Amino acid sequence: MDIRVNDRLVMKKQHPCGAKEMLVLRTGMDFRLRCVKCGRDFLVPRLKIEKYIKQVTHQENQDGEQHV
Repeated sequence: MDIRVNDRLVMKKQHPCGAKEMLVLRTGMDFRLRCVKCGRDFLVPRLKIEKYIKQVTHQENQDGEQHV
């Protein structure tokens, strides 16, 4: 799965605050995500989080190109 920093993830399960959209702050073996609604940061193992991703929205470059 191609997930990069600043991508927005729509999850199948919601965060305790009720939001389903997360911002990717760091990738690797673990993802550091930030809830878009409440702003809480948390670390989740890659294998666990990839099961719960419903949709990935890529951040556009400064040139206007979008990662596909």
